[in-house]
Amino acid sequence: MNLLSHMGQAAFQPANTADIADALIQASGLRVDAERRRGRGAGLNPSGRFEPTERTTFDDGWTTLEDMPPFRTEVQVEKPRSIISRNESPDIPFDRSLNPYRGCEHGCIYCFARPTHSYMGLSAGLDFEAKLFAKPDAPKLLERELSKPGYKPRTLAIGTNTDPYQPIEREWRIMRQVLEVLNKANHPVAIVTKSALVMRDIDILASMAERGLAKVAVSVTTLDRKLARTMEPRASTPSRRLEAVKALSEAGIPTGVLMAPVIPALNDHEIERVLDSAKAAGAVEAGYVILRLPLEVSPLFRDWLLQNYPDRYRHVMSLVRSMRGGKDYDAEFGKRMKGAGPYAWQISRRFEMATKRLGLVRRSMQLRDDLFVPPNHSGVQLSLL
Repeated sequence: MNLLSHMGQAAFQPANTADIADALIQASGLRVDAERRRGRGAGLNPSGRFEPTERTTFDDGWTTLEDMPPFRTEVQVEKPRSIISRNESPDIPFDRSLNPYRGCEHGCIYCFARPTHSYMGLSAGLDFEAKLFAKPDAPKLLERELSKPGYKPRTLAIGTNTDPYQPIEREWRIMRQVLEVLNKANHPVAIVTKSALVMRDIDILASMAERGLAKVAVSVTTLDRKLARTMEPRASTPSRRLEAVKALSEAGIPTGVLMAPVIPALNDHEIERVLDSAKAAGAVEAGYVILRLPLEVSPLFRDWLLQNYPDRYRHVMSLVRSMRGGKDYDAEFGKRMKGAGPYAWQISRRFEMATKRLGLVRRSMQLRDDLFVPPNHSGVQLSLL
């Protein structure tokens, strides 16, 4: 088995996303053997969009596909200089976030964060879910940033890019340490996850919730175990996520359910069922996001759809484009989360009616920021009292 490299001026030129998708789907040589990627979400592992070369596997007669090693999870340590990311996006209800990890082992095929792996010289495909980066210095960096003179506390969002409770958190425990720093400083935090591992930290979250400092949103995209297994291979099962909603709610932690993404002709028929189940489990808030297919996510999702639901491929993509101005994705603020057009309006109305019937709040609950006490970090002048 060899790797065939292609290099040329065209490799440096941006290409239309739809053209890239068609090329990748039709180029069977880019598809990784099923046994090598068993338990993973993506079927492709194309080179990152910033790479000057593209490598394709081909059989040269010396080594067979069966002899190639499977994709195993590898974790590298990342040493960032800062840990709090800022944004000014008008359609996002937070201005700062924290990510303990880069990449996500859950392997959700639709994940809009996949293209970020290209900044590491890696693929948004299988690399994103197999070659991960952990930030063990995150708690120390967070403490330092919260200690800076003039820091003004506002809700810190965690889980907005990659899941802080993905499987490797069991060993690294970075998220747990981050929560300990926030708890000690009385700093508000909002968490999004699709992992039942969040229940491990109920002791800290319950204490913070008593002071109005914490809330959790559990992502439940489907109640169909088979679809969940195919679409989100290493995330908790739907029943375990609902179990987490119940446990968090019973502990007094404000808990919501996020149906993200809603995929037309695939899981949109479950909107009411998901919300009914969420309410029964104790959820108080609910939200949704329409499927987003930026950059490399489009060809990856389309290949997955073609391999797993070929009979729905044309219908799903036709509806997606009907909500995106005829394209696979529209990144315009105000439209990227909810889409536009008749089908998007229909989903919005169904969600509105269901949440109203169940008494679920659609507006995000505000957390307190008036209790904040800056950490006494080394190098920062201590209080006299």
